[in-house]
Amino acid sequence: MSLPVKRALITGGTSGIGAAFARILAARGVNLVLVARDVKRLVAMQEELSAEFGVEVEALPADLTDRRAVSAVADRIEDTSTSPVDMLVNNAGFGLAGDLITPDQQLHDEAFEVMIRAVMVLSGAAARQLRTNGGGVIVNVSSTAGWITLGNYSAIKAWVTTYTEALANQLRGTGVTATALAPGWVRTEFHERAGLNASKLPDAVWIDVDRLVTECLRDAAAGKVVSIPTPQWAAAIQLARLLPRPVVRWVSRQLSSGRD
Repeated sequence: MSLPVKRALITGGTSGIGAAFARILAARGVNLVLVARDVKRLVAMQEELSAEFGVEVEALPADLTDRRAVSAVADRIEDTSTSPVDMLVNNAGFGLAGDLITPDQQLHDEAFEVMIRAVMVLSGAAARQLRTNGGGVIVNVSSTAGWITLGNYSAIKAWVTTYTEALANQLRGTGVTATALAPGWVRTEFHERAGLNASKLPDAVWIDVDRLVTECLRDAAAGKVVSIPTPQWAAAIQLARLLPRPVVRWVSRQLSSGRD
């Protein structure tokens, strides 16, 4: 199924899942607004995608830990005077170590700003604009970690999924859809950049990033509110929903020890 999208704004659009969204959408002829804080990488991505796919790529530098920058991105989403956005992908984020007793408080504060507050502000801006203009798509990148208990990262991603479900309820019947993408472990630079050792995890748990994005876009086109790509991860999360919470906590401890 295809999405009737002409221009997508993607946060964290220069690496990992965000870059995969950018490439796959550009290959389908979708114009882009890429948001990232690394200006050099952002401009390189802009030039690469424009040259390869012949689409318009707007570079919008923004550090989403800065609330003024988030407001500027929200303003771009709500600006329909020229080149309106009809799809938002809230992808920006980073991993967190599981320690809740002696955490890096500044890092956790930044995680709340980027992966909770920015998601809420930008989703709200997109919902208002898209509802007024008769339709569009919002994708918020969550995680299967939200169904288990791997520290604050799990708590944040559980919030993203629940928030997106609530937003989808409010948007029902407006022509605007909201989808929470909940990946398992994806082969990107995410874990390395977060300082997480995932070398002990078996090959079966890993997902190819292009497959992840392709399946998410299919689910979003179908109006699916929660997208959990690949049958093995869909089955794993269905099991996590059914298991007693003490068992989920035990599994989480084993996973945590396997990646630390």
